Amino acid sequence: MSEAKWYVVHTYSGYENKVKANIEKTIENRHLEDQILEVRVPLQDVVEMRNGAAKQVQKKMFPGYVLLNMVMNDDTWYVVRNTRGVTGFVGPGSKPVPLTEEEMLPLGIKDENIQVDFAEGDMVVVTGGAWKDTAGVVTAINTQKQMVTINVELFGRETPVEISFAEIKKA
Repeated sequence: MSEAKWYVVHTYSGYENKVKANIEKTIENRHLEDQILEVRVPLQDVVEMRNGAAKQVQKKMFPGYVLLNMVMNDDTWYVVRNTRGVTGFVGPGSKPVPLTEEEMLPLGIKDENIQVDFAEGDMVVVTGGAWKDTAGVVTAINTQKQMVTINVELFGRETPVEISFAEIKKA
């Protein structure tokens, strides 16, 4: 399988969050989680003066654009291109061009290689959140989202739960 890269999609202005939600819903419905890894609307913190008071707000860095971390193939191209509100990929003609490392730096998006001390099949204990002090077996590790899926016992049954890397430790 080819490597996932970051691509830019042009949207109708003001539709960025709707496009993000629609793409995420399509990913879920078509089970493309392994091909379209992340959908982002880059935001930046800005201080605005309102009625004489400084107020910190988040504004879109690139109004009218959405970033996608995905494996480019005919299926993913079709899904994204035919999402309501998307006018097209950024690139010449119909051929999307991935962002370079230099273009990614100012966006604050890093492809970090995170080392974890647990693997699938290991027993872990949840250290924070709603599942604190719960033990479970790791069934899947998603380094992209920094999440791990563990099976915990709930009402006498094994139930899969997604938990952040920061909230678990090896038992």
